[in-house]
This record gives sequence, C-alpha cells and structure tokens, in this order.
Amino acid sequence: MSIKSRYDKKGGNVPVNSRGDLIFTLENVSFHYPYQTEASLKNVNLTLNNKERLAIVGENGAGKTTLIKLLMRLYEPTEGRILLNGVDIREIDYRQYLSLFASVFQDFKLFAFHIVDNVTSFKDGSESNLRKIRECLDKAGLLEKIDSLNKGLDTYLYKLYEEDGVELSGGEAQKLAIARALYKDAPVIILDEPTAALDPRSEYEIYTRFFSIVENKTSVFITHRLSSTRFCDKIIVLKKGKIVETGAHEELLARNSYYAELFNSRPSSTRTRKTAVNR
Repeated sequence: MSIKSRYDKKGGNVPVNSRGDLIFTLENVSFHYPYQTEASLKNVNLTLNNKERLAIVGENGAGKTTLIKLLMRLYEPTEGRILLNGVDIREIDYRQYLSLFASVFQDFKLFAFHIVDNVTSFKDGSESNLRKIRECLDKAGLLEKIDSLNKGLDTYLYKLYEEDGVELSGGEAQKLAIARALYKDAPVIILDEPTAALDPRSEYEIYTRFFSIVENKTSVFITHRLSSTRFCDKIIVLKKGKIVETGAHEELLARNSYYAELFNSRPSSTRTRKTAVNR
C-alpha cells in the first residue's frame, strides 16, 4: 500500500486551492490507447469554467469516458496538455489534484461493509456527522429505503459478513454510489451515466435534485439520455474522438445537426415515458 504510483513519482509540487475558482483548459488533447492505431480523442480543445454544468454526449466509443479520465488525470494525454488555472496539471501535486473530484463511473463498486461506511469511505462516520450522511442519502433518493431497514445505516451490504445483510437492487446501489460522491463534497463532481440503472421516474427525480445540489460546484455529466442535458449550461458532442458541436440543449436542437439526430433517434417509448414524468 505504501508503494508510490508512477504519478506520485512524477508528481509536481504545485499546490492547488480547492476553495478558489477552478478553470480547466484542454489544449489540443489527443489520446491513444496502447496497441490501438486510431486515437480515441483527437485534438480536443475545451474550457470548463468554474461552477459550470457540462454534459458530454455521443455514441458508444466516441471518447466520452476517456475524456473524463484524462481530466481527472487517471490517464495522461498522448499529445497536448490540460491546464488548471493556467498551470499544467502534471505540475500539480497528484493527490491534491485527485481530491478536487468526486466521481461515479459506470463500473462503480460497493463494499461488504456497513451502509454508513459505504457512504463515508470510513472518513468521519461519527454520530456528529450523521446529519450530513442522511442528507446525502436523501438527496440521492435512498434515505427512505435505509430507514426501512432494521439496523438502518448499520446494516451490512451483502451477506459476506452477516446473514441479514441486504442485497440492493441495481438502481438502489447506484443511488448509494451517488450518495458517496455527494458526501465527499469535492468542488468538481463527475457522473458517468449516473442513472443508467434507474427507471425514468427515478432518473427524473435524481436529476431534479442534482442540479440544485451542484449549483455551487463544477459538474460534468456523461449521458445517453439526452433529455437530461437540458439542465446543463453547455453540451459538447463527441463523434469519433472529436468535438463536433458545442452549445446549450435548445440551441443544438435548433441547428438540426448531429445532436438533434441523436436526440430524435431515441426509442419512442423512452420519449413517451419521459414526457409523462415531466408532466
């Protein structure tokens, strides 16, 4: 556990002010996965402003998750650079940089510990912090479920350690992962298909709550459900690793271009359910 990663060994020592304004800039960023002939991202230029709500959309394989992992410095660009407030992120202390982000990826993991430990990641789950824990679960839409359990927050997930441990549904597990991201209270929140396992009604409730929750944070959403992008300040549309469109939801629809094509190609049943929920 004490072995340093290659990022720690490279790491810069420039400190970062997590409470100040954060402006991220991608300059001609490209990325090749090992042994791939085609670049996953090609000459991406993007500015993510402080407290901006950004949606990233595109078909499978367009480079959406790759872009996020580059922003979080889980990967490093093959070409180009990423700046935070004008400083190359490779010059910033690696662990301080990671602390800026709270994320929920599609392949999130929960652990066979108490529910409270899954929310706090063992960071100050004391009685004095109980209100914050409950607030995060409530915002994620899971508090009612937790309160219905005999042991509440002290219930074990899964049956590895206790026979009466609970098995959450896919949607409930996703809500718990979202609560964990909210609990971290980082200035930047990253959500990669955060509602993929939720039904349309739960999805709408999550987004309605989220966009009030993150109003004082920088937030990035990757989604295939384009109806959720109407909440965002800016949308970038990726196609084969390139940004092909940028704008707000109504603006992009009015252009009747690639974004409008993606939006209108959703299954009609999905559009019908979403309309019903919105009503």
